[in-house]
Amino acid sequence: MSSTLSVPAFRMSLSAEGALRAAAGLWFTVAFAGQMMFASSTALFYSMTALRGDLAVWNKHLAHGYAAGDPIGNAALIIHLVSAVWIILSGAIQFAPAIRRHAPVFHRWNGRVYIFTAFMIALAGLYMLMSRGTGTTALQEFGTGVLGVLVLLCAAMALRTALKRDFTAHRRWAWRLYLLVSAALFIRAGIVLAAMIAAGTGAFDLTALKGWVLTVMTFGQFIIPLAVLELYFWTQRRGGRAAKLAMAAGLVALSLTTGAGVAAASIGIFVPAIRTAFDSRPSISATLAQTIKTQGVDAAIAQYHALKAVPKPVYNFDEDELNTLGYALIRDRNYKSAIRILALNTEAYPKSGNTWDSLGEAYMDDGDTADAIANYHKSLSINPRNQNARAMLAKMGAK
Repeated sequence: MSSTLSVPAFRMSLSAEGALRAAAGLWFTVAFAGQMMFASSTALFYSMTALRGDLAVWNKHLAHGYAAGDPIGNAALIIHLVSAVWIILSGAIQFAPAIRRHAPVFHRWNGRVYIFTAFMIALAGLYMLMSRGTGTTALQEFGTGVLGVLVLLCAAMALRTALKRDFTAHRRWAWRLYLLVSAALFIRAGIVLAAMIAAGTGAFDLTALKGWVLTVMTFGQFIIPLAVLELYFWTQRRGGRAAKLAMAAGLVALSLTTGAGVAAASIGIFVPAIRTAFDSRPSISATLAQTIKTQGVDAAIAQYHALKAVPKPVYNFDEDELNTLGYALIRDRNYKSAIRILALNTEAYPKSGNTWDSLGEAYMDDGDTADAIANYHKSLSINPRNQNARAMLAKMGAK
């Protein structure tokens, strides 16, 4: 009797194990696709713009990117960017089971390079955090610092357990490290997906996402993946059939969410970055940002009109250029200049609901409620589906 009962129980156990492995493989495949898209856009954007000598355009994607006169900080930035691309590519190879089984020597050497790169990316990131900041709140910067320290810790433990030949513990620390260095993808996917959801069916403005949502994302980008991984480890070791099937279902749901986030990030970040990589036009926002620093916003606006008035303009005058610059000024709390730049964008693109929405936010941050309300109403008249404008009007007690 016991033998008869043990066979189906054994098969059910195998089925649960198989479901868990398949679900984990599905999530890794989705994450792998996102990592490849992220690495491609990063490598193309920064390499192509560097080859053109257009380093100032890096600041469209980084709060504190290229800074003239700061060779050490710029070197740390380049190390961080190169390490990020390399660790994504080498990680995809390192965690493939076939490589570990059939090419163990390559797996060991690639693992050493992977861990060394993790140290480099974390140390360069922490240096930039301490010397330049991130342009966010103190709590958000603290979260970014915690992430950097955790990368160093997990890299050290992965190396230590490998040297001790404790490969079971080594693989666990290596997976923790993989998730931590993948946090840059997770936060981008989460931010853009959240912005799309918050905006409903209307246009969404990625640069406007801030406050508590960004704080949650800053910590969630590493806390949530690590928590899921620890739960997965526990389920593998001690979980019964029901626990394994529940974990598998959770991983399938997580795969779908990750896939949606990767798709959103591709639309909102990765594809536009690739387009910029092959767009040889210099960034007008980067040019004006430098003029604002040295001569003030009036000179920058005059420069904008002069450069745009030439018969064949060579600069990039797309809508997002001034919008990006405006939000950079908002982050620096230079609200008056932000208002001038974003108002200039409404002149250039008067039929865009997003330009009026952005100007409304600048007025709101500057404490000018009346003008903020007027501009949000203007945005809604152009795009009635703009849920952000409705939310901001409600926040200010206006209809």
